[in-house]
Amino acid sequence: NPSPRRFCLHPGLSEDLVGTHPPGAHSLVAVSVGYFLEDFVDMLCNQKLHQSWELLFHHSVVIVCFGIAVLLHQYIGFALVALLVEINSIFLHLRQILLMANLVHTTCYRLNSIINLGTYVVFRITTLAWMTRWLFLNRENVPPATYAVGTVGMAIMTPMNIILFYRLLRSDFFK
Repeated sequence: NPSPRRFCLHPGLSEDLVGTHPPGAHSLVAVSVGYFLEDFVDMLCNQKLHQSWELLFHHSVVIVCFGIAVLLHQYIGFALVALLVEINSIFLHLRQILLMANLVHTTCYRLNSIINLGTYVVFRITTLAWMTRWLFLNRENVPPATYAVGTVGMAIMTPMNIILFYRLLRSDFFK
């Protein structure tokens, strides 16, 4: 289980990621579902399927998992941990903007690439590994259907993120 140091502002989370969450957390997860829904529809309408199928699939998994948490008012703490992954999205999106602006050969792009990879490891890979470990260690406390959804979600997200990490590494560091 996570140490209390990790959840110093809301220590109850270190004991219970299923039923405990700080004030406003349910709203944050609900707004996140809305964001992922909007982004999903936008990609569906404005991008070619072959360009966006992986992200559409990713969004589908997040919408289902977060949607369950919002509807049940449970697993909000677990969803909060999952939202740590989105910290890295700042640098992934900045990377896209710099690519579109044709600023690949700039110091800004290079610095962003380094920060992007660092935050990728810390906030994506490590968080997903921790979540998978938590789910496995708490399998007796999670209903079978919810455990199945969580396990399938992690089984989808982890390889997708490892593949994206490899692509970023290859593209930005091993051209």
